[in-house]
Amino acid sequence: MPRITLDSQSLFYRLSANDLTGRRPPLLLLHGAGGTHMHWPAALRRLPDWNVYALDLPGHGKSGGPGRDSIAAYCQVVYRVVQALELERIVLVGHSMGGAIAQEFALHYPGRLAGLVLVGTGARLRVAPSILEGIRSDFPAAARAITDGVHAPDAPAQLKRIYLQRYMENDPQVLYDDFYACDQFDRRADVARIETPTLVVCGSADAMTPPKFSQSLVQSLPDAHLTLILGAGHMVALEAPEGTTAAVEAFLKRLA
Repeated sequence: MPRITLDSQSLFYRLSANDLTGRRPPLLLLHGAGGTHMHWPAALRRLPDWNVYALDLPGHGKSGGPGRDSIAAYCQVVYRVVQALELERIVLVGHSMGGAIAQEFALHYPGRLAGLVLVGTGARLRVAPSILEGIRSDFPAAARAITDGVHAPDAPAQLKRIYLQRYMENDPQVLYDDFYACDQFDRRADVARIETPTLVVCGSADAMTPPKFSQSLVQSLPDAHLTLILGAGHMVALEAPEGTTAAVEAFLKRLA
Protein backbone atom coordinates (compact mmCIF):
# COMPACT_ATOMS: atom_id res chain seq x y z
CA MET A 1 0.00 0.00 0.00
CA PRO A 2 1.41 3.44 -0.91
CA ARG A 3 2.44 5.43 2.15
CA ILE A 4 4.39 8.51 3.11
CA THR A 5 6.16 8.88 6.44
CA LEU A 6 6.22 12.37 7.96
CA ASP A 7 7.88 12.74 11.37
CA SER A 8 7.37 9.02 12.08
CA GLN A 9 3.68 9.30 11.14
CA SER A 10 2.60 6.95 8.35
CA LEU A 11 0.09 8.46 5.92
CA PHE A 12 -1.86 6.35 3.44
CA TYR A 13 -2.90 7.41 -0.04
CA ARG A 14 -4.43 5.64 -3.01
CA LEU A 15 -3.09 6.38 -6.48
CA SER A 16 -4.85 5.82 -9.77
CA ALA A 17 -2.28 6.54 -12.49
CA ASN A 18 -4.15 7.02 -15.76
CA ASP A 19 -2.28 9.95 -17.33
CA LEU A 20 -0.18 8.26 -20.00
CA THR A 21 1.07 11.62 -21.31
CA GLY A 22 2.59 12.75 -18.02
CA ARG A 23 1.64 16.31 -18.91
CA ARG A 24 -1.55 16.83 -16.91
CA PRO A 25 -1.43 18.16 -13.34
CA PRO A 26 -2.46 15.35 -10.97
CA LEU A 27 -5.47 15.59 -8.70
CA LEU A 28 -5.10 15.38 -4.92
CA LEU A 29 -8.36 14.58 -3.08
CA LEU A 30 -8.90 15.78 0.50
CA HIS A 31 -11.81 14.34 2.47
CA GLY A 32 -13.84 16.09 5.16
CA ALA A 33 -14.09 15.80 8.95
CA GLY A 34 -14.06 12.20 10.10
CA GLY A 35 -13.72 10.99 6.52
CA THR A 36 -11.32 8.87 4.49
CA HIS A 37 -10.33 8.55 0.85
CA MET A 38 -13.45 6.38 0.46
CA HIS A 39 -15.63 9.47 0.83
CA TRP A 40 -14.79 10.13 -2.82
CA PRO A 41 -16.66 8.09 -5.46
CA ALA A 42 -14.73 5.46 -7.38
CA ALA A 43 -15.40 7.26 -10.67
CA LEU A 44 -13.52 10.32 -9.43
CA ARG A 45 -10.74 8.37 -7.72
CA ARG A 46 -10.16 6.47 -10.98
CA LEU A 47 -10.68 9.33 -13.40
CA PRO A 48 -9.60 8.36 -16.94
CA ASP A 49 -6.59 10.21 -18.37
CA TRP A 50 -5.59 11.74 -15.02
CA ASN A 51 -3.38 10.74 -12.11
CA VAL A 52 -5.45 10.91 -8.94
CA TYR A 53 -4.10 10.76 -5.39
CA ALA A 54 -6.70 10.18 -2.65
CA LEU A 55 -5.21 10.88 0.77
CA ASP A 56 -6.23 9.73 4.23
CA LEU A 57 -5.43 12.71 6.45
CA PRO A 58 -3.55 12.06 9.72
CA GLY A 59 -5.58 10.00 12.17
CA HIS A 60 -8.12 9.01 9.51
CA GLY A 61 -8.73 5.77 7.67
CA LYS A 62 -5.47 3.91 7.13
CA SER A 63 -3.24 6.81 8.20
CA GLY A 64 -1.63 6.89 11.59
CA GLY A 65 -2.57 9.40 14.25
CA PRO A 66 -2.77 11.82 15.78
CA GLY A 67 -5.03 14.13 13.80
CA ARG A 68 -4.76 17.92 13.85
CA ASP A 69 -6.86 20.59 15.53
CA SER A 70 -6.46 23.43 13.04
CA ILE A 71 -6.91 23.87 9.30
CA ALA A 72 -3.48 25.50 9.13
CA ALA A 73 -1.87 22.38 10.62
CA TYR A 74 -3.64 20.11 8.13
CA CYS A 75 -2.54 22.46 5.34
CA GLN A 76 1.09 21.99 6.34
CA VAL A 77 0.63 18.21 6.22
CA VAL A 78 -0.79 18.45 2.71
CA TYR A 79 2.07 20.68 1.58
CA ARG A 80 4.60 18.19 2.89
CA VAL A 81 2.76 15.36 1.14
CA VAL A 82 2.93 17.29 -2.13
CA GLN A 83 6.65 17.80 -1.60
CA ALA A 84 7.24 14.15 -0.70
CA LEU A 85 5.39 12.98 -3.83
CA GLU A 86 7.39 15.48 -5.91
CA LEU A 87 4.27 17.02 -7.42
CA GLU A 88 5.11 20.35 -9.01
CA ARG A 89 1.57 21.61 -9.71
CA ILE A 90 -1.68 19.94 -8.75
CA VAL A 91 -5.43 20.28 -8.89
CA LEU A 92 -6.51 20.25 -5.25
CA VAL A 93 -9.99 18.85 -4.60
CA GLY A 94 -11.42 19.30 -1.10
CA HIS A 95 -14.73 18.39 0.50
CA SER A 96 -16.03 20.28 3.56
CA MET A 97 -13.04 20.41 5.95
CA GLY A 98 -10.92 19.31 2.99
CA GLY A 99 -12.24 22.36 1.13
CA ALA A 100 -11.09 24.58 3.98
CA ILE A 101 -7.65 22.97 3.80
CA ALA A 102 -7.63 23.55 0.03
CA GLN A 103 -8.43 27.25 0.50
CA GLU A 104 -5.66 27.56 3.08
CA PHE A 105 -3.25 25.84 0.69
CA ALA A 106 -4.26 28.19 -2.14
CA LEU A 107 -3.54 31.23 0.03
CA HIS A 108 -0.09 30.00 1.06
CA TYR A 109 1.13 28.04 -2.00
CA PRO A 110 -0.66 29.41 -5.09
CA GLY A 111 2.27 28.53 -7.33
CA ARG A 112 1.72 24.82 -6.68
CA LEU A 113 -1.87 24.89 -7.95
CA ALA A 114 -3.21 24.47 -11.48
CA GLY A 115 -6.80 24.37 -10.26
CA LEU A 116 -9.01 24.16 -7.21
CA VAL A 117 -12.25 22.23 -6.63
CA LEU A 118 -14.22 23.11 -3.50
CA VAL A 119 -17.04 20.69 -2.66
CA GLY A 120 -19.66 21.35 0.01
CA THR A 121 -17.60 23.93 1.85
CA GLY A 122 -17.31 27.62 2.62
CA ALA A 123 -14.92 30.37 3.62
CA ARG A 124 -16.37 30.09 7.14
CA LEU A 125 -17.33 26.74 8.68
CA ARG A 126 -19.22 27.36 11.89
CA VAL A 127 -20.04 24.17 13.84
CA ALA A 128 -23.04 23.89 16.15
CA PRO A 129 -21.95 23.57 19.81
CA SER A 130 -24.27 20.56 20.12
CA ILE A 131 -22.07 18.62 17.69
CA LEU A 132 -18.90 19.26 19.69
CA GLU A 133 -20.66 18.53 22.97
CA GLY A 134 -22.28 15.39 21.56
CA ILE A 135 -18.96 13.92 20.43
CA ARG A 136 -17.66 14.33 23.98
CA SER A 137 -20.75 13.09 25.83
CA ASP A 138 -22.36 10.46 23.55
CA PHE A 139 -20.29 9.63 20.50
CA PRO A 140 -22.66 6.99 19.00
CA ALA A 141 -25.64 9.35 19.22
CA ALA A 142 -23.60 12.20 17.76
CA ALA A 143 -22.44 9.98 14.89
CA ARG A 144 -26.04 9.06 14.08
CA ALA A 145 -27.10 12.71 14.16
CA ILE A 146 -24.19 13.73 11.93
CA THR A 147 -25.01 10.92 9.50
CA ASP A 148 -28.57 12.20 9.17
CA GLY A 149 -27.39 15.79 8.88
CA VAL A 150 -24.90 15.25 6.07
CA HIS A 151 -27.29 13.38 3.78
CA ALA A 152 -30.33 14.60 1.89
CA PRO A 153 -33.62 13.38 3.37
CA ASP A 154 -34.15 10.91 0.52
CA ALA A 155 -30.57 9.59 0.41
CA PRO A 156 -30.46 5.78 0.10
CA ALA A 157 -30.56 3.99 3.46
CA GLN A 158 -27.66 1.74 2.45
CA LEU A 159 -25.47 4.76 1.72
CA LYS A 160 -26.21 6.14 5.19
CA ARG A 161 -25.54 2.77 6.84
CA ILE A 162 -22.11 2.51 5.24
CA TYR A 163 -21.34 6.11 6.16
CA LEU A 164 -22.30 5.55 9.82
CA GLN A 165 -20.30 2.32 10.01
CA ARG A 166 -17.16 4.08 8.76
CA TYR A 167 -17.82 7.11 10.95
CA MET A 168 -17.98 4.95 14.08
CA GLU A 169 -14.45 3.74 13.31
CA ASN A 170 -13.11 7.23 14.07
CA ASP A 171 -11.27 8.08 17.24
CA PRO A 172 -13.69 10.52 18.95
CA GLN A 173 -10.78 12.82 19.78
CA VAL A 174 -9.79 13.05 16.10
CA LEU A 175 -13.38 13.80 15.16
CA TYR A 176 -13.70 16.44 17.88
CA ASP A 177 -10.48 18.10 16.72
CA ASP A 178 -11.71 18.06 13.10
CA PHE A 179 -14.91 19.87 13.99
CA TYR A 180 -13.05 22.24 16.30
CA ALA A 181 -10.67 23.08 13.43
CA CYS A 182 -13.65 23.74 11.16
CA ASP A 183 -15.32 25.96 13.75
CA GLN A 184 -12.18 28.08 14.04
CA PHE A 185 -11.78 28.44 10.28
CA ASP A 186 -12.68 31.83 8.79
CA ARG A 187 -11.12 33.03 5.55
CA ARG A 188 -13.96 35.31 4.40
CA ALA A 189 -11.64 38.31 4.38
CA ASP A 190 -8.97 36.49 2.38
CA VAL A 191 -10.56 34.33 -0.32
CA ALA A 192 -10.61 37.20 -2.82
CA ARG A 193 -6.82 36.77 -3.00
CA ILE A 194 -7.18 33.24 -4.40
CA GLU A 195 -6.67 33.65 -8.15
CA THR A 196 -6.48 29.93 -8.94
CA PRO A 197 -9.23 28.80 -11.37
CA THR A 198 -11.85 27.22 -9.13
CA LEU A 199 -14.87 24.96 -9.43
CA VAL A 200 -17.35 25.14 -6.55
CA VAL A 201 -19.74 22.19 -6.17
CA CYS A 202 -22.68 22.00 -3.78
CA GLY A 203 -25.81 19.90 -3.30
CA SER A 204 -29.04 21.86 -3.32
CA ALA A 205 -30.19 19.99 -0.19
CA ASP A 206 -26.94 20.50 1.74
CA ALA A 207 -27.95 21.38 5.31
CA MET A 208 -24.39 21.48 6.72
CA THR A 209 -22.88 23.94 4.24
CA PRO A 210 -25.94 25.34 2.43
CA PRO A 211 -25.73 26.57 -1.16
CA LYS A 212 -25.45 30.16 0.08
CA PHE A 213 -21.95 29.26 1.32
CA SER A 214 -20.94 28.17 -2.17
CA GLN A 215 -22.60 31.17 -3.79
CA SER A 216 -20.66 33.45 -1.45
CA LEU A 217 -17.42 31.71 -2.45
CA VAL A 218 -18.13 32.19 -6.14
CA GLN A 219 -18.92 35.86 -5.58
CA SER A 220 -15.65 36.36 -3.66
CA LEU A 221 -13.24 34.30 -5.76
CA PRO A 222 -11.84 36.06 -8.85
CA ASP A 223 -12.11 33.01 -11.15
CA ALA A 224 -14.81 30.60 -9.98
CA HIS A 225 -17.75 28.67 -11.38
CA LEU A 226 -20.60 27.07 -9.41
CA THR A 227 -22.18 23.70 -10.10
CA LEU A 228 -25.31 23.08 -8.03
CA ILE A 229 -26.40 19.44 -7.96
CA LEU A 230 -30.14 19.18 -7.41
CA GLY A 231 -31.39 17.01 -4.57
CA ALA A 232 -27.99 16.13 -3.12
CA GLY A 233 -26.97 16.78 0.47
CA HIS A 234 -23.62 17.55 2.07
CA MET A 235 -22.18 14.23 0.91
CA VAL A 236 -22.82 15.31 -2.66
CA ALA A 237 -19.91 13.33 -4.12
CA LEU A 238 -21.31 10.04 -2.79
CA GLU A 239 -24.98 10.90 -3.22
CA ALA A 240 -24.51 12.10 -6.80
CA PRO A 241 -21.24 10.52 -7.99
CA GLU A 242 -21.99 10.83 -11.70
CA GLY A 243 -22.95 14.49 -11.50
CA THR A 244 -20.01 15.39 -9.28
CA THR A 245 -17.50 13.53 -11.45
CA ALA A 246 -18.94 15.05 -14.64
CA ALA A 247 -18.60 18.55 -13.17
CA VAL A 248 -14.96 17.92 -12.26
CA GLU A 249 -14.20 16.45 -15.69
CA ALA A 250 -15.74 19.48 -17.43
CA PHE A 251 -13.67 21.78 -15.22
CA LEU A 252 -10.47 19.88 -16.04
CA LYS A 253 -11.20 20.19 -19.75
CA ARG A 254 -11.55 23.94 -19.35
CA LEU A 255 -8.22 24.03 -17.51
CA ALA A 256 -6.53 22.09 -20.32
